[in-house]
Amino acid sequence: MVRITDVARRAGVSPSTVSYALSGKRPISAETRRRVEAAARELGYRRQSGALAHGGSNVLAVAAPLRTGVHVPAMMRVTQSVVTAARAYDHDVLLLTHEEGLTRAREPVPADALLVMDIGLHDPRLPLLRSLDRPCVLLGLPADPHGLTCVDLDYRAAGEACVHHLADLGHRTVALVGPPPEVHLRRTASAHRLVEGFTAAADHHGLASSVHPAVSAPDEAHRIADRLLRQHPALTAVVVHNAPLVEPLVTAFQQLGLRVPEDLSITAVCPDDPATITSVALPATELGTRAVALLMDKLHGTPVPEVTLLPPRLTERASTSHV
Repeated sequence: MVRITDVARRAGVSPSTVSYALSGKRPISAETRRRVEAAARELGYRRQSGALAHGGSNVLAVAAPLRTGVHVPAMMRVTQSVVTAARAYDHDVLLLTHEEGLTRAREPVPADALLVMDIGLHDPRLPLLRSLDRPCVLLGLPADPHGLTCVDLDYRAAGEACVHHLADLGHRTVALVGPPPEVHLRRTASAHRLVEGFTAAADHHGLASSVHPAVSAPDEAHRIADRLLRQHPALTAVVVHNAPLVEPLVTAFQQLGLRVPEDLSITAVCPDDPATITSVALPATELGTRAVALLMDKLHGTPVPEVTLLPPRLTERASTSHV
């Protein structure tokens, strides 16, 4: 199936320009329009083909429930990238933030396709998502992705990458400060898979390891750091998967008399890329772009993989060192 991106490549323009040229929604120069139309004819592209014909609203719905424990800035960063990517295909975005928002997908919501965020390992929404009559992409990887289309950071590999890095530096006792307890209780896929990778890598290297869900409140950092040091006197390395606590924990450990990284190495998996922290950053732009591209492929009837996992990229900085 020919995609709008194929036409854009042949014509030497952006996907949004192709959309505007063929729809007439925005003024395009006569020369560009002729080039786009010629490319579309040569490739056999039809704008309203396949699944697009079922609604044709040029709207994507994003189900992003604002549950307790969700790190909203990270969710909004990915959502912003979805909006940007959708505009390149001449689509707008409808944001559904209520827990019950997804049930509206069965109703006549003016949306061609659906992107669902904050996926659980055994997410109760999965039966509904498998039965929808419109294309759907999950930003997250449930335990059973059969019959679904999923894209996410490879969180298991991210947890492994942090531990491999620390083990290579000679650390023998490591701790993971994870998201709030309610995130773990919901068995959110990203948190669960990162714990899996962290624990598996620690076992592989013969390290002593522990996992500590933590409230995402910066003023709790000192209490968390003090508890970690009392419970694990031999602790020399911490992995943080709780964005609001990354910098506050560094400060708290320093206030407790530890030098970072001389006495304690710290790594993070977080939406930002902290300037001084060894970290795996959430690739928000790439996630949003991939998710929208998958939705557009499905709208045009193009086969897509069930699972797309983005490999983690660990950037080494001044917060980790040899012991």
